[in-house]
Amino acid sequence: MKPPNLLRGERVRLTPPPAADLPAIPRWWSDPDFLRLYNTAPAAPRNEDQLSRRFDFSHTSPDTFLFAIRLLGEETLLGLLEFDGVDWSNRTTFVSIGIGAAEHRGQGYGADAMRVGLRFAFHELNLHRVCLTVFSYNAPAIALYERLGFVREGVYREHIERDGQHFDMLLFGLLRREWEGQRP
Repeated sequence: MKPPNLLRGERVRLTPPPAADLPAIPRWWSDPDFLRLYNTAPAAPRNEDQLSRRFDFSHTSPDTFLFAIRLLGEETLLGLLEFDGVDWSNRTTFVSIGIGAAEHRGQGYGADAMRVGLRFAFHELNLHRVCLTVFSYNAPAIALYERLGFVREGVYREHIERDGQHFDMLLFGLLRREWEGQRP
């Protein structure tokens, strides 16, 4: 029996992010809504040169795996998925995902990409644990992570300030046995 295509889901596939993708990505980093979901940094635009340096780091680090998220059968770039800071001794990592253009969010692409990414993390990298952080105001992402089997493990209280309000940053984790126990 042939194993499933490791980097292919039902709707998306994960590929390396080639330099040809760079011109599309600064548009995402100019969208404050994207930036406020993606990380804690100020929602300041980044240019192609700044983003190019970030990709160069991801391509050379043995502890980081960065993927472009693409539609099956197309070259359309939907977003990025990254495993960052793999701790090989303890077999753990952090995952982050961002769907770039607003019209691609809420379409199920992120869920499919996360399923593919988790299969890669647990089957190819042989990790034991994958964790992530998410802002308390990102209800759609929280619902997705819980559907995927992630367990809320902690909270960084009032970790981020947006428009004069403080918000919590939540810590979620998923163990390999939990992930395998929920798969069909």
